[in-house]
Amino acid sequence: MGRADERRARQRGTRRAPKPRKSGIRRLFTWKKMLGTFFGLCLLAMGAFVVLYLTVSVPDANAQAQMQSNVYKYSDGTVLARTGEVNREIVGLEEIPQPVQRTFVAAENKSFYQDAGVDFKGTARGLINTLSGKGKQGGSTITQQYVKNYYLTQDQTVSRKLKELVISLKVDRKLSKNDILAGYINTSYYGRTAYGIQAAAQAYYGIDAAKLNVAQGAYLAALLQAPSQYDWAEATPLGKKLVTARWNYVLDNMVGQHWLDPSVRAGLTFPVPHEPKAAPGMEGQTGYLVQAANDELVRQGVDKERIDAGGWTITLNIDRKKQRELVKSVDEQLEAKIDRKKNKTDATVQAGATSVDPKTGKVLALYGGVGATEHWISNATRQDYQPASTFKPVVLASALENGAKTQDGKTIDTGTIYDGTSKRPVKGSDTPFAPENEDNHSYGPVDVQKAMSDSINSVFAQMVVDVGPGKVKQTALDLGMTDVANSFPERPAISLGTMDASTWDMAGVYATLDNHGRKVTPAILKSAEHKNNLVKLPDPIGKQVLSRQTADTVTHVLQGVVANGSGSAARTDAYQAAGKTGTSENNKSAWFVAYTPQLTTAVALFGESPKGGTQVTLTGTANSGRANGGGFPARIWADYTLAALNGGSDAAFDLDFKKPVREKPTPTPTPTLSTPTPTVTTPTPTHSTKPPEPPTQTPTTPPPPPTESPSETPTQSPPVTTPITPPDESFDPFGPPDAPRG
Repeated sequence: MGRADERRARQRGTRRAPKPRKSGIRRLFTWKKMLGTFFGLCLLAMGAFVVLYLTVSVPDANAQAQMQSNVYKYSDGTVLARTGEVNREIVGLEEIPQPVQRTFVAAENKSFYQDAGVDFKGTARGLINTLSGKGKQGGSTITQQYVKNYYLTQDQTVSRKLKELVISLKVDRKLSKNDILAGYINTSYYGRTAYGIQAAAQAYYGIDAAKLNVAQGAYLAALLQAPSQYDWAEATPLGKKLVTARWNYVLDNMVGQHWLDPSVRAGLTFPVPHEPKAAPGMEGQTGYLVQAANDELVRQGVDKERIDAGGWTITLNIDRKKQRELVKSVDEQLEAKIDRKKNKTDATVQAGATSVDPKTGKVLALYGGVGATEHWISNATRQDYQPASTFKPVVLASALENGAKTQDGKTIDTGTIYDGTSKRPVKGSDTPFAPENEDNHSYGPVDVQKAMSDSINSVFAQMVVDVGPGKVKQTALDLGMTDVANSFPERPAISLGTMDASTWDMAGVYATLDNHGRKVTPAILKSAEHKNNLVKLPDPIGKQVLSRQTADTVTHVLQGVVANGSGSAARTDAYQAAGKTGTSENNKSAWFVAYTPQLTTAVALFGESPKGGTQVTLTGTANSGRANGGGFPARIWADYTLAALNGGSDAAFDLDFKKPVREKPTPTPTPTLSTPTPTVTTPTPTHSTKPPEPPTQTPTTPPPPPTESPSETPTQSPPVTTPITPPDESFDPFGPPDAPRG
C-alpha cells in the first residue's frame, strides 16, 4: 500500500461519528425558543398593563374619609364607649415649614421630586411578598403611598397593588409634586388616632404643624414606618432604639440631599414627645379599658391602624358590677384618706389593679388610675415598677418544682429551716449578696412558712441561690412574667422582686397558682368583630406549667400569710384567701396580690412624680410612715373582694399539697420539779380535725396591717384562730402562731 493509500485510510478512520440527535426536551427548550417565549410574555404583560391603564380610572376618596366608630361593650352587652371619630385637620403645604416637608421625602422617597410616581422594582418586590404571604413590605414611593391612603385600602392583595401602580402613574401626571406631598402628609396615620400632620403635631408635641422644627418633623416622619411601635410613650426599649435610628437616618439623608447644614444637624437632639392624652369620652376608667382592649387586639395580630379606622364591635370580659366595686374600693380605701392637693407625697400616689377569674383567665375588673384624661398611662398594665416580695412565692414554687436542696443537701419544702439573720451573706453564689430584712430585724432559725408569712429577705435570697437564679427566672417566665427591658438578671437579688412587672402580669402569675399550676394568661377580650368577621382569640387557659402539688403547696403557704402574717389586713371568715404583700426598695411601690378559690386580684401603689414621671418614695402617704403592701393595697383588696363575692363565699381551696419534713428542734433542758405538779383547773385541750372557731371580724374594717417584717421578735401567746381549715390534720401550715400584731 502506497503512502497515499495509507493517508486516505487514516482519514477514513479518524472521521468523526455523526452527531447524536437531540432528545425531545432539549429540542423543546432551545435558547432561541426560550428567548422568544420571554419576549412574548413581556409583550403580553405590556399589553395587559396597557389595557389595565386604560380601564382603571382614578377613583374618588376611599371610605377612610367616612370612618366608622368602634363600639366597646361590657361582658353583658352594655355599651362602654364609642370611639372612632376621625382626628384629622387638613393644612396646606405652605403652612408646613419647608425643612419639615423635606423630612418626609428624606424618610420615604429621596427621588420623589424626580421620579414618575412609581417604583417598579419595589412594587414587584411587594407583589412577590404578597403572593408568598410575607405581608407588608416597603418599596413604595410617596405617590404610591398617597394613592393607597386616599384612593384605595390597606388590603394586601395583588389586585390592590396593581391598581395602586396604575393610579399612581395617572396621579403623578395629573397633580403637582407639592399637591401629592401635601396629600401624603395630610392622610398618613401617625398613631395616637392622629391622621395628618396637624393632628400628629398636636398629639405628640401640643403645637400646630406650622410650629414644628426639623427635629420634631423628623420624628413624625420616622413614625410613619411603625406608628404603634415607635410611639415613645409606649415603645419598648427596642422600639425606642429603632425609632432613634430611624430619626438619625432621616436627618442624615437630609444632609446628603443638601437640605440640612451638617453643623445644624450635629446640634440636633432627639425631641422626646409629650405623654398621650385620652380622647374626649375616655374619662375615668373608660380610657384604660379601651386601651387595654386595643392592646390585646394588637397582640393578636391586628394592626393598630385597622383598629383606629373603625367599624369594630369589641366586647370585653369586664364585669360591670365588679368594675364598679373595684373603683369604689379604691375611692373609699385610698382616695378618701389622702389629700392630693395639700400633701406632696399624696400627690405622687398612683394606684393600679387587675382582677382575674382563675378558672377562665377573664379580666373581670381593672383600675388604671385616677382617670385616663388626667393620667393616661394605665397603672394596671404599666411594667416599670418592681413587684418586690410578691415574687417570693415564685422562688418557693421554683424550689419545689425543681426538687432543690439547701447548701447542706436537704430537700427544700415548707418545713425547711433557714437562717433568718438580717444581712446574712448568701452561701454558694459567685455574686455577693447580703440583704437586710425590713427594720434590720433578725429572726434566727425559721421554717419556710414563717419566712413567707413575715417576708424574711435573708431566707429567700439564700433559697434563690439554692435553686439557681436561672431556674427561678425560668419558672417566673413559665408563669407569665416577662423580662422587661432586661430588668431580670440571673442574680440572688431577684429574690426581692427587683425585676419590672405590672398588676396584670402578677394577677396572671397568682391566677396560675390558684388554678393548680395550669397557665392563666389574663384576657380582657371576649370577642372582636369587624364587618361580620370575628377575630380568633386564643384560650386564656394554657398548659400545665407547674405540677398541681407545687402550686397547691404554695397556695397552702400563702394562706398562712393572710392568716398570721403580713397580709392579715385581708383576713376574714367570709372567704378563704391566700396571698402575699410586697414593698419595693425605697418604698417606691407597695403590693398585695392574693386570691380566693374564685377570684385573683393584684393591687399596687406606685410613687410617681407629677413632674417628669420619675419614681419616688411612698413613705409619708396619708401622713403615715412606710406604705407597706399590707396597708392600703391589702385594704383595697379586702374591700373589693368582699363586694365582688357578694359578701362572701363558702368556696374552699381544694389542695393537694406537699407535707413537709419537719426538722427536729434543738432540745432545751427541762428543769426537774421537786414538788408535785399542781392540778390545772382549766380543761386540757384535745386534738381536733378543725381549728377553734375564729372570732367574728368585719372585713371592711380590717385590723391595722403589720409591716412585712416586724421590728420586734414575736412572743408566743394563745393561738390566733383562723377560718382556714388545714387540708390535713397532721400538718399545721402556719407553724407556731404569732402574737397578734397591731
